[in-house]
Amino acid sequence: MRVVTGLSVLVLGAGGIGHAVVSGLETGIGRVDPFKDMKNRPQGGHGMNFLLVGTDGRDRISAAEKEKYKLGGAPCHCTDTLMLVHVSADKQRASVVSLPRDSYAELPAHTDGTTGKEHASHPVKLNAAYAEGGPHLTVRTVEQMTGVKIDHYLEIDFTSFMKTVDTLGGVEICTAKPLKDSYTGLDLAAGTHELDGGQALQYVRSRHLDGAADLGRMQRQQKFMAALIEQTTSSGVLMNPMKFQRVASTMLESVRADKGFGTDQMLELGKAMRGFTPASSEFASVPVEDESYQVKGIGSTVKWDAEKSKKMFQSLREDQPLAPHLPKRPRATPVGVAPEQIRVQVYNGTPKDGLGQKVDAALRGTGFDTTRAPLNGGPQDLRRTLVTYDPRWDRSAKSLATALPGCELKAVKGQGATMKVTAGSDFTEVQRVKAEDTQRGEFGTVTGDEVVCP
Repeated sequence: MRVVTGLSVLVLGAGGIGHAVVSGLETGIGRVDPFKDMKNRPQGGHGMNFLLVGTDGRDRISAAEKEKYKLGGAPCHCTDTLMLVHVSADKQRASVVSLPRDSYAELPAHTDGTTGKEHASHPVKLNAAYAEGGPHLTVRTVEQMTGVKIDHYLEIDFTSFMKTVDTLGGVEICTAKPLKDSYTGLDLAAGTHELDGGQALQYVRSRHLDGAADLGRMQRQQKFMAALIEQTTSSGVLMNPMKFQRVASTMLESVRADKGFGTDQMLELGKAMRGFTPASSEFASVPVEDESYQVKGIGSTVKWDAEKSKKMFQSLREDQPLAPHLPKRPRATPVGVAPEQIRVQVYNGTPKDGLGQKVDAALRGTGFDTTRAPLNGGPQDLRRTLVTYDPRWDRSAKSLATALPGCELKAVKGQGATMKVTAGSDFTEVQRVKAEDTQRGEFGTVTGDEVVCP
């Protein structure tokens, strides 16, 4: 994910900045050769595929920052994050597939680059491929698991990620529920937040927020990436040579890339993707069959769904989108409970004829399960729209209240699961809402414009 942060800035800006600037930036990239002597590789498809790797390197982070953001542990010298990014042949779409770092993997037979010792094929968690054989073995393992030929390799560490976010001026993130993780120090109330580099690192690293663990963390990483693309494309950085150079130079301080990813490739991508927006990106995770697949000597791993994952990677090879094409809709505010799960009875609390029908239709239009039979009830001169609810369904009530800005919430014990909305004279419109973790299509894919703040 952190590599995509850098890649977004780099390729989006290259076309608008020019050859001279990009040529100067290229000299700051560390080089690796992950494709050396590789044989029996998958057949290439259409478009371009990047393997983006985030490592847990933290050598250049200050002692104060390590304490503040809980980065004091020893790095494992393994991959903290892996993503496969497919850029379509027409350069109009980027498909980002998260590969769980705890995925069950079979390392191919290889020679240890440090000791020269021969290793037979053996099972591991996917992130161990980097520890055993660096970029070369990581690429071999991912190609073997996905059947997708990797064209370019990019790698970045914690330091560059934090500095890049700070240079951009922070990134805006929305959450419908509080997020607190004692392991990373993340502590965000529900709502909208402007995250600096350290907070952003806490956000994308946290995996102890709920039962979703690493799979939930990947969803937050994807949401962050979409927000970063939004910030990059809307802040003017791409058309400001000075600011672009500061951002890109900061990012490249810790980047390593394959030898084939140079100035010409950066410019080609940048020129083709000038109109790139969050809606141009789509995010998915590998379909999973078992989140706690036990392997002797390794422990709990994530086992992919063989049939669904094969179909997903076939779509990438054939340059097909992962998300189904749907008509564009206005952005929606994320809420903790999907509106489709909330039953609502609407009342008209004013003398205005037809107001109840209007509110019922508007709530139904954004997904709420209304009765479709609004009633007259309560005082006929209600000024402020009122939502009454049973305390046992308080999360549903908060989601409903988000759709009715300015309404009054009132708990009524014993009311039951149905929410009651009494429309007041202050009613103007219903705000569109959606479940925070909405996914669509057979691969659970979302597009970037669906997960950024409204």
